Amino acid sequence: QLQLVESGGGLVQAGGSLKLSCTASGFILDNYSIGWFRQAPGREREGVSCINRSDGSTNYVDSVKGRFTISRDNTKNTVYLQMNSLKPENTAVYYCAIYTGGYYCSGYVPYEYEYWGRGTQVTVSS
Repeated sequence: QLQLVESGGGLVQAGGSLKLSCTASGFILDNYSIGWFRQAPGREREGVSCINRSDGSTNYVDSVKGRFTISRDNTKNTVYLQMNSLKPENTAVYYCAIYTGGYYCSGYVPYEYEYWGRGTQVTVSS
């Protein structure tokens, strides 16, 4: 059974940091490109970052560039999202998912991702 489980969320003050984990079971994570998304209350799910299979290349949406870092540890079958300089507007449920729209993730269209985890709540207080 293919499954992704997110963890690492919590409550943090503005300017603080959190490191989210996305751990896979039932498959080898390194064989896939993985994306991170978030969804704030009343808003649509939006892409945050993606890490590509094989070469580990990464991309980020403009709003998180320079503050967030995506990485993977193949020995732990886990993808991480290090989030620094957090802002209240970063408050959301964060999800990871497998990119199935091609070889390299080229965008953040939700229907091009599958096997979504249940998410982890990130709350940034002002």
